[in-house]
Amino acid sequence: MDFKSFRKKSPWILHYNTGSCNGCDIEILACLSPKYDVERFGALNRGNPKQSDILLVTGPVTKRAKERLLRLYFEMPEPKVVVAVGACACSGGVFRHMYNVENGVDKVIPVDVYVPGCAARPEAIIDGLIKALEILKSKGKDIELPRWCKADVKPPVNRAKLLNSCLEEFHGCRRG
Repeated sequence: MDFKSFRKKSPWILHYNTGSCNGCDIEILACLSPKYDVERFGALNRGNPKQSDILLVTGPVTKRAKERLLRLYFEMPEPKVVVAVGACACSGGVFRHMYNVENGVDKVIPVDVYVPGCAARPEAIIDGLIKALEILKSKGKDIELPRWCKADVKPPVNRAKLLNSCLEEFHGCRRG
């Protein structure tokens, strides 16, 4: 039996705020309300990264949140899709180039779908989730590393060692 087809019909969403003003978070909650009802596409908002298929990220990546975001990304099973919601998540927004901000989400993890706006409208978020579902259908089981991470991925993959090597590399390239 192919469970892959079932997984695409009812993806679970993990929502993570990396330090924003909460404007996009309110719009995401509006998507879950009966007016917009994102659950009609089978998507459920869950808090467990080990069972999630879509990572919905809001806000600019602060220096405190970058390691946690990377951990959440590596804890999610393959295939997974990352959706950056709002101007802050896409590029850093009004917080861009501040001393405590790493700018957009794509500086830390690979992003598949960008939903612009400050704050992003619920209709745009739903369109982004539909695009994420299309991408999820086409993705395979290959581990996608951030572009700055040069870790060697050979089966069998130990995710804890992979995360630690990427974190060492991340901290090393930011300090120097």
